[in-house]
Amino acid sequence: MAVSGEVAGFTVGAAMAGVKDGTPRRLDVALIVSDRPCAAAGVFTTNQVIAAPCVVTRRHLERGKLRAIVVNSGNANACTGPQGEHDAIAMAEAAAAKIGCDPHEVAVASTGVIGVPLPVARITAAVKDMVLGPARWSDVASAIMTTDTKPKSIRTELALSTGIVRLHGVAKGAGMIHPNMATLLCFVLTDADVDQSALREVVPYAADTSFNAISVDGDTSTNDTLLLLANGAAGVKVRGKDLEAFKGAVRALCETLARQIVADGEGVTRVFEVMVKGAASDDDAKRAARTITTSNLVKTAIHGADPNWGRILAAAGRSGAKIDAARATVRIGDVVVFDVGAPRAFDAERVRGIISQPQIWIEVELGLGSGKAHAWGTDLSAEYVRINADYTT
Repeated sequence: MAVSGEVAGFTVGAAMAGVKDGTPRRLDVALIVSDRPCAAAGVFTTNQVIAAPCVVTRRHLERGKLRAIVVNSGNANACTGPQGEHDAIAMAEAAAAKIGCDPHEVAVASTGVIGVPLPVARITAAVKDMVLGPARWSDVASAIMTTDTKPKSIRTELALSTGIVRLHGVAKGAGMIHPNMATLLCFVLTDADVDQSALREVVPYAADTSFNAISVDGDTSTNDTLLLLANGAAGVKVRGKDLEAFKGAVRALCETLARQIVADGEGVTRVFEVMVKGAASDDDAKRAARTITTSNLVKTAIHGADPNWGRILAAAGRSGAKIDAARATVRIGDVVVFDVGAPRAFDAERVRGIISQPQIWIEVELGLGSGKAHAWGTDLSAEYVRINADYTT
């Protein structure tokens, strides 16, 4: 895939509403609009405490096509009772009034502090006065940030048998990142013509090895949302083999955004990728990989560049995956530190140097089957504690 022009048929905008404290200092409300109804699909948090915007958006998706997404940062509109749902609907109504569609054609998303009433009047006023344009994606990516230090946005194009389609994705997330589809939001827009039923297969497929394979702190948010909208403005129908190529393109785009999220995690200085091979099943491999990336002992060892490989194997052993330590092998970078059930002598300083890099590769071979999976994790720093100790103060 290559960087392309803008996706056809979409306009976007952002505004400063002062969502968090009433003082407009930064972009914190965004609107994404299609000039025609879009086939749409999404996946949401599996947290049983689910935010009002997720409830409303899921309901709107069940009714059919979408025309727009309205989103705010600074307030999650989660744990806000019946009023929270009323406020999410009011956001949809404001967007619908602006663009001239049914409120049920609008998806709603929010991110920020949990348990604080949404200042919906400020948001709806900002939506009403917002200026929309085709090339303001950087504003959208900025408006959805909370503790992110940089916006996350990518656009690509894909050559299919009947023509070229374009995709654009924006995402946010830095803390509460351990999705099961953390305050993670991602919106992917395309001008391809894709059936809604097909999109409902594409979205979980794309999420599985991207957003569901990253972790910063092991906390799954109340607001996780991944939406994919296809408006067909390119006039290119995606069917058959082209659909497989499209699925791969969406998956690759999501993996790029997921890696941007984990690299921008709160207090992160290092990112490590874990590849588990030879598991009894793919599900076992996922369990082992995700447990390693969320182990505080592994994360602190990574932060301290400590070649304490025993923590990696111990995390895999408690993951619930089938493990036979006598068959296992562990590699850090290109150095084998544990080989088929026995420790291997290695140069500790060399391994320390590998772990000191911003990007680290860890491979665990279980020797039990053909199951495999990867996951990305981060180190655990004092800065992460500082950010989250002061989040509301």
